[in-house]
Amino acid sequence: MFLVNSLPVAIGLCVVTMLGWGSWANTQKLAGKEKWPFELFYWDYAIGVFLFGLLFAATLGSIGPSGASALENLRAADWGFAIPALVSGAIFNLANILLVVGIDAAGMSVAFPVGVGLALVIGTVESYIETPKGNPLLLFVGVLLIVVAMVMSALARNRLPNSSGTNPLRGLIFSAIAGCVMGFFYPQLMRSISPNFNSEPITPGMLTPYVALVFFGAGVLGSNVVWNTIFMRAGGIHYSEYFRGSARLHAIGILGGMIWMLALCFNVIASSVAGPAVSYALGQGATLVAALWGLLIWHEFRAAPKGTSKYLTLMLAGYTSGLVLIGAASR
Repeated sequence: MFLVNSLPVAIGLCVVTMLGWGSWANTQKLAGKEKWPFELFYWDYAIGVFLFGLLFAATLGSIGPSGASALENLRAADWGFAIPALVSGAIFNLANILLVVGIDAAGMSVAFPVGVGLALVIGTVESYIETPKGNPLLLFVGVLLIVVAMVMSALARNRLPNSSGTNPLRGLIFSAIAGCVMGFFYPQLMRSISPNFNSEPITPGMLTPYVALVFFGAGVLGSNVVWNTIFMRAGGIHYSEYFRGSARLHAIGILGGMIWMLALCFNVIASSVAGPAVSYALGQGATLVAALWGLLIWHEFRAAPKGTSKYLTLMLAGYTSGLVLIGAASR
C-alpha cells in the first residue's frame, strides 16, 4: 500500500483535504439551483463516497512494497475493528445530512463556520486525548481562534435580512447540531486503524487505512437508508422522484461525494505523520475555504448592511490564524 513518511507531504495532503472538504458543497448548491431536493442529491452523494472508498483501496491501497494490500487486510480483518469504521460512517452521515440542511437554509458562509467549526473543536480535542501528538499549546490556541471565528460568523449572519427561501435560525440550529455530532466520527474511524501503520506492521485483526475507509463508505451508504429516509418522509419526497432526475443531476451528487471522500482518504493517510489531531484540524480548515466560496462566488452577504464586513474580516482572520497555529503545532 502507498504510505506517507514525509511531514511536508503529509501537510500538503491535509491542504488538499481542506480544499476538498471546503468545496464539495458547491455541488449541492448547483443541484439546488435546479430545484433538486437535498434529500435526492444526498443519495448520489452517499454513492459517490462509497465508490471512491472502493477505488482508493483498489489503487493506492493495493500497490507498493509496504504493508498488506487492501484485499489481504480485508481477509484478515476482525469485525471488532471493522464495526467502529462502519459506525463512524453512520455518525458522519447523520451529521452531514444535518449540515446540508443548514447549508440549504443559511448558506455555505454560515453553515460551514458554525457546523464544521464545532466539529473541528470536538474532533481535535478528542483525537489529541487519544493520540497526544503535536504541540498542545499551539494546537489549542489555534482551536480557540477558530471558536472566535465561529462566533463572528454567527454575528455576521444575524445582520442579514431574511430573504425568501432562507431560514437563518433553522440553518444555524441544524449546523450547530451537525457540528456536535460530526466531531465524533473521526476519532471513531481512527480506532479501527492499526496505530503507526506507516512504520510498524499492521496489528493482527486491525485495518489498514484503505480498508477502514471502505467500511466507512459502507457505513455512510448503509445508514443513508435510515437517516435520509426520515428526511424524505418529513419533506414529503418519494423514492420514485429520484429516478426522474437527469443524468447531470445524479453526476453532480456523485461528484460531490467523491470530492469529499478524496479529501478524507488523503487526511487519514497523512495522519500517521502529522498526528490525528493536527491532521483532522488542518483538514477542517475547510471552513475557511467554504466561507470564501460563499462570500466571493455565491455572494451570500451581498444584502448585508454596512458594518457587517468587520465581522466577516474577523471571521476570516480567526480561521487563518488558527490554521497557521495548528499547522505549526505539527512540527
